[in-house]
Amino acid sequence: MPNRLNLIILGKQGAGKGTQCNRLAAHYSIPHVSTGDILRAAIQADSPLGRSVAAILDEGSLVSDDLVIKLVKGAL
Repeated sequence: MPNRLNLIILGKQGAGKGTQCNRLAAHYSIPHVSTGDILRAAIQADSPLGRSVAAILDEGSLVSDDLVIKLVKGAL
């Protein structure tokens, strides 16, 4: 079985996660999966889940883990 590299990068907004992830993805030739990008794409696509996400964010609330997991599974 070949060696695999799986990384999870966490941090506050503006900490540089996206910048570092883009660099790591390019260096190791691995995909960069961004939950923020997935959420924005779902909203832009006006999918049922995207409408749910938009309504939650419009309230100023956080999107639940269950909803984020559904979106990430769909993206993967």
